[in-house]
Amino acid sequence: MTKEKIQGYLADKFKSADVLEIKELGSGVHGTGYLIKFIADENGRKVEKRIVMKGLEGLNFGHDYPSDRAQVLLLANSTYNKLQNHVKATDVVGESKDRLISIGNAYEFYLLMEEAKGESYFNDLNKIFEKGIDDKDREKAKFLAKFLASIHKKPNLKEDVAKSLYRRKIRDTIGHGECLMGIIDLYDKEIFLGINLTDMASEAVKRGGKIKDKFKRLAVIHGDFHPGNIWFDKDNLTVLDRSRGEYGEPADDISCFIMNYLHYSIRKYGKLDCEFMELTKIFMDEYLKLTNDYEIFEVMSVFFAFRSVVVANPLFYKDNDEVKIKLLKFGRNVLNYDKFEIEKVNEMIE
Repeated sequence: MTKEKIQGYLADKFKSADVLEIKELGSGVHGTGYLIKFIADENGRKVEKRIVMKGLEGLNFGHDYPSDRAQVLLLANSTYNKLQNHVKATDVVGESKDRLISIGNAYEFYLLMEEAKGESYFNDLNKIFEKGIDDKDREKAKFLAKFLASIHKKPNLKEDVAKSLYRRKIRDTIGHGECLMGIIDLYDKEIFLGINLTDMASEAVKRGGKIKDKFKRLAVIHGDFHPGNIWFDKDNLTVLDRSRGEYGEPADDISCFIMNYLHYSIRKYGKLDCEFMELTKIFMDEYLKLTNDYEIFEVMSVFFAFRSVVVANPLFYKDNDEVKIKLLKFGRNVLNYDKFEIEKVNEMIE
């Protein structure tokens, strides 16, 4: 990717554009983001604009072929703007030898979106880890539960479509390159710190078979509701990186979020306890009050298994072996429970 290619694309899109700066915002496991500052002609005036360009890495997560990466970015472009408070996508572009072009002849792809403002929820978790919680932290947990309850609406779809999409969500959570089996493939060995990861995948398949026909639960979801995708600018919420489809199982978002309370608590206390136990209960109580969805506890285990292999993987987090073992024990053992219960979490990590 060159400045000239970006300059040519922006000039076509805005009729007149002058790129001022291209700055790498950071690289993650999935890809790299860049901030592009440029001057554009808008109604006869020169206006400074800022957009973010994101590309994906070509290895692992089922991103091996350019078409795989195109699928992820095209899906993001079509779903970001449908979700309240989500950072807006503006375009998907392809890269050829000399310029950014329409998708058909491209060999690489990038998503353009607005720049997010504020700080991620990881900052809150780090503060809580060091200093404990206050009323603002409690209210923020309630606020995020309310947000998820507000987006988890039932789609107006035909039954056969809903059944297909729900089964796909369960299947993808187990077998997709970005999910359980794809993350397991990132581990060097089948047995990691004494935990047989292949056995965990096998148990997840069994559990998935028991819940795949609960298609009446299909709802609008975010799909990757973890702290890095939750940003606050004072009291204003922005969410990023909606993933793997517009519809799915609400337990995906719920487990993704509260897994972080468990992770931070294991790091601090060796179990789910104190302020992190309190926040987990506050969050779940608020969500249940708004949705009355107690069935969600019957379908959480597959999603927890997926999230456990993520947070325990050294590629994502640099914890000591004791923390990783407890996280993986949780992911393995939660699959043995027909219903998830917060009070039994500490049994699952031993």
